[in-house]
Amino acid sequence: MLTVLAFIVTLGILIAVHEYGHFQVARWCNVKVLRFSLGFGKPLYRKRFGKDNTEFVISVLPFGGYVKMLDERELLEGEKVTIDHADLPRAFNRQSVWKRIAIVSAGPAANLLLAIFLYWILFMQGVTGIKPLLGEIPVDTPAAKAGFQAGQLIQTVAGEPVASWQDVRWILLQEVIKTPVVEVHVKDDAQQDSVHQLALDSIGKDDFEQDFLTKLGLAPYRPAMPAKLGDILKDSAAEKAGLKTGDLVVSLNGTAISEWEQFVTQVREQPGQALKLELQRDGQNMQSTVTPDTVDDGGKKIGRIGAGYAMDQAEINRMTVLVSYGPLQSFTQAANKTWETSIFSIKMLARMVTGEASWKGVSGPVTIASYAGQSAHIGWKSFIGFLALISISLGVLNLLPVPVLDGGHLLYYVIEIFKGSPVSEAVMEAGQRIGLTILALLMAVAFYNDFTRFITG
Repeated sequence: MLTVLAFIVTLGILIAVHEYGHFQVARWCNVKVLRFSLGFGKPLYRKRFGKDNTEFVISVLPFGGYVKMLDERELLEGEKVTIDHADLPRAFNRQSVWKRIAIVSAGPAANLLLAIFLYWILFMQGVTGIKPLLGEIPVDTPAAKAGFQAGQLIQTVAGEPVASWQDVRWILLQEVIKTPVVEVHVKDDAQQDSVHQLALDSIGKDDFEQDFLTKLGLAPYRPAMPAKLGDILKDSAAEKAGLKTGDLVVSLNGTAISEWEQFVTQVREQPGQALKLELQRDGQNMQSTVTPDTVDDGGKKIGRIGAGYAMDQAEINRMTVLVSYGPLQSFTQAANKTWETSIFSIKMLARMVTGEASWKGVSGPVTIASYAGQSAHIGWKSFIGFLALISISLGVLNLLPVPVLDGGHLLYYVIEIFKGSPVSEAVMEAGQRIGLTILALLMAVAFYNDFTRFITG
C-alpha cells in the first residue's frame, strides 16, 4: 500500500506541476485555456473554474496529462471548436512564435524548478550520508593498482570536494563517460595527504546498472559488527524468548557467532525452528531458546525474531556525516545539482543512442513505483530526493526534439523562426507518426526492463 500510495503521489505531483507550468504561462500570455486535465481517458471528476470557465479534469489513466488551449486548428472531443470573434486574438495559433515557445517550454521548466525547490529543502534540512572512508581494497582492482589503502578518507575527486559516498559516486559516474583516468585526493589516519590516479577504463556500458564502485575496488569502511542486540520489537519472537537490548549472541545451536550478519543469516534460514542461543548479558553467560516468526519475503519464507542491531555511537559518528548549507548556499547547490543531473541525463541518452551505454538504464512505471515505495519507506528526505530526480528526468525527457513531446513542438518553432512561416500540417502529421513510433519503442524497452528486473529480482 505504501508503494502504491507513493507512486500515486509521485505521478500526481510531477504531472500537476508540469501541466501547471503550461497553464500558468498560457494565462500570462493571455491565451484562453479550455481544459486542464490530469490523466487521460474517461473523466473521473470535472469542474469549471475561473473567468474563462476552464474545465479541470481528473481522468482514469494517470500516466500523463494535458492543457487544451483555444486553437483554430484543433478539435475538442471530435468537434471543431466554435470560437467567438472576441476570443480570436486569444487563440494559441495566433500568438507570436516567442509566446508559443514560452508556453511549450513552461512544462519542462516547471519540473526543473520543482527539482531545484526540493533539493533546496534537502540541503537546508541536511542529509545524512556515509563518509567516504575506504574499507578493505580488493587485490587486482583499479583502486589497489592506484595505491589506495583501507582507512583513507577521500577528500576530492577530479578536483571537486566530496563529503559523502554519494558525492564520490556521482562525480565518478560523470567522469567515467568523459575520461579514462581521474585524480583522487585522500587523507589517512595520520592526516597525511596523497593523490592517486584511478583508472576508469574497466567500466563498461553494462556496469552503470550495477555498483560500479565495487568493480573499481572502492567500498565504504565497515566496522566490526558483533551480534549484539539492539531494539526489541513488542510481541516479537525475541521478546517472547526473554531477549533484551544489549545481549551479545555467542553461539547459535552450538555454532560460534562472531558477526551480526552471520547471526541474521542463520535466523533467516530457519523460520519456525527453535534456536538455542548462548548469550552474554552484563558479563554473565546464559542460555535462551527463540523460535523465529515465519514471514514472506518476495515469495520466499524467511525467519525473523524482531531484534535490531545495537551499533556503537562512536562507530556511527565515524561512519556518517550530516551535509547541510545555509539558505543561499543551499539554493546554489540545488541549482547546480539540477543542472548537472540534467546534463548527465542528456549525455547518457546520447550514449544509449550511439551504443556506448546500455538501454537497461531505461525504467518504466513498475521500477519507478518500486523506487517510490522504497524511498518513502526509508523516510521523507529520501522520498523528496527521489521526487527531485524523477522530476528532472521528466523535464529532460519532454525537452527531447521528438514530435508529440514538448521538445518536438519547440523544434517546429525554431524552424519557423528561420523559415519565416509555420511548419506545414503535412510535415507535422508525419512528425507525429514518427514521434509516436519512437515513444512506443521507448515504452517497450522500459516495460521489458521492468519485466526483466521483476523476474530476476
